[in-house]
Amino acid sequence: MVTAILEQDPEIEVVGLAADPLEARTLIKRLNPDVVTLDVEMPKMDGITFLKNLMRLRPMPVVMISTLTQKGAPTTLEALEVGAVDYVAKPSNQSPGQIEAYGEEIISKVKAAASARVSIARADTPTPRVALESQRWDTRRLIAIGASTGGTEAIRNLLQGISADCPPIVISQHIPLEFSESFANRLDRQCPMKVYHAEDGMPIKPGCAYVAPGSHHLLISGRGDALTCKLSDSEPVNRHRPSVDVMFDSVAEKVGDRAIGVLLTGMGADGARGLLKLKENGSMTYAQDRDSSVVWGMPGAAVSLGATDGVFPLDHMADVLVKAASKK
Repeated sequence: MVTAILEQDPEIEVVGLAADPLEARTLIKRLNPDVVTLDVEMPKMDGITFLKNLMRLRPMPVVMISTLTQKGAPTTLEALEVGAVDYVAKPSNQSPGQIEAYGEEIISKVKAAASARVSIARADTPTPRVALESQRWDTRRLIAIGASTGGTEAIRNLLQGISADCPPIVISQHIPLEFSESFANRLDRQCPMKVYHAEDGMPIKPGCAYVAPGSHHLLISGRGDALTCKLSDSEPVNRHRPSVDVMFDSVAEKVGDRAIGVLLTGMGADGARGLLKLKENGSMTYAQDRDSSVVWGMPGAAVSLGATDGVFPLDHMADVLVKAASKK
């Protein structure tokens, strides 16, 4: 089915089909494809083991074909950590509408992967240092982070460089509901601050980060020091729910010039217009640079709009946020 879907697009050529990783290894050497789609569950070798070997010996863009279940979420997130560019969740049923949507998604993600920057994740990579001493934070501020393709790892790397008593952080990552809770739990285990899967009415406090559920937009409610999470199941914006634009617009309205907006790697333009609104409301706004982005769609669109106060590599972004949110 994947082959048939991809071959519908005149810009994509399926050069090989492998029934298991051992056959895939031979075909990759002979055919040198631009992109590999890789199922998590395969005979003879599981997809994660094969992906680790591939990233170590012959790094290339890989799109994982994942099961859209909470049970499958940790494996998919591990694949992204190991080096996969993106993933596509298998449709839960074979209805025409679901198959059509699945086809559009896998075609767009394979095309994006063809020009993506592949980073090799290594188990022995040291945890990034904490950016600056805790007493420098101005916890009256609010940091808003948006991301898409490549964002799960970019967000993790950024949060690992921020100390535990940071200003509150709200996050919108394009991710399905079945994966978003596992993503939040993974961040909570690996990052200094407390990370929550956001719930409606949840208080927004310093030292905490809040990840939008994959089924809802994340907005801000309240004023001043009494902010809470507000979830909305209104229509997708820019084809996404959660939408980064929706979150940034809400932050601009409720927090104004105390906010700091960050747009990380991602396909498309979601978040660019919202980042501009933040800047126009007096917020400080930053985007990830092209070289450190897996896909420079969203941050690139923000730069084109003049929505950023600065463009920085991912490994500098924690320091940038510390300086932006430090006590004056």
